[in-house]
Amino acid sequence: MATVTVVDETTSGKATEQWVLDVVEERLPLREVIRRRVFQEVAEFNARDGGVFRGLVRPTDAEVELNGFRVRQRIDPEAQTAAALEAFGRNGFVVLVGERQVTGLDEVVELPLGTEVTFLKLVALVGG
Repeated sequence: MATVTVVDETTSGKATEQWVLDVVEERLPLREVIRRRVFQEVAEFNARDGGVFRGLVRPTDAEVELNGFRVRQRIDPEAQTAAALEAFGRNGFVVLVGERQVTGLDEVVELPLGTEVTFLKLVALVGG
């Protein structure tokens, strides 16, 4: 089993989260990489039984906090995955695998041991 380092960054270049995602395959469509990432973060949150969720996208009915989202119930991983895929489609975040930006959900990415996958969260500019 290989591991992929998942990094969340902001447009300022600041890494906000970094953790490891286990994968068996060395090639996966981006859609599947996002799904696995979301399923892992939701499983870890649900195991803690509530609190602040620091995930890729905001869960339904969550309150925004300084470093995440306050969630008072369990999160549905399927609904959260659908929200993440929709956010990617509307440019809510971009994905870099190594140094290369991946632009399509069905694009197959190479994930050799030690690959870094960066999720760059984009923020809409006020008045822009």
